[in-house]
Amino acid sequence: MEVTTRLFGKIDIDDSKIITLDKGIIGFPDLKKFTLIFDSEKDQDGTPGIMWFQSMDEPQFAMPVIIPNYVVPDYNPIVNDELLDGLGELNEKNLYVITTISVPEDITKMTVNLKAPLIINTDTLKGAQIIVENEDALVRFPVYDILKAAKEGKD
Repeated sequence: MEVTTRLFGKIDIDDSKIITLDKGIIGFPDLKKFTLIFDSEKDQDGTPGIMWFQSMDEPQFAMPVIIPNYVVPDYNPIVNDELLDGLGELNEKNLYVITTISVPEDITKMTVNLKAPLIINTDTLKGAQIIVENEDALVRFPVYDILKAAKEGKD
């Protein structure tokens, strides 16, 4: 599938890399087809860092995302199993969790949404954005200092 995106120009994404969210994402229920785009050059230690969740339905729409355990090592969302219906059988090998990043004008106020992660089954390429039951999961968890320290540790 070929699309012209706002951030990456013209890209060609193999159908086997398209993730389907039957219910869309919060605030954008009509956007159902996505792909993950990341900088492979930054993947030296096996950690992709910041990636982009690129809509294939609306090429101008892409959200920065990150694996939550990269910023909160003990992140363990509590999820009502009913919310994961339709994704297929999930296990440690095919479960992929990402969280959205909000980047305001003042980058030092960057946050991740730990309350509404995206859950993806890498075998079926089905996903869902869900609301976790953890009371301590913040919608706006500050990450600028964490990401800055991680970057400085790699240099």
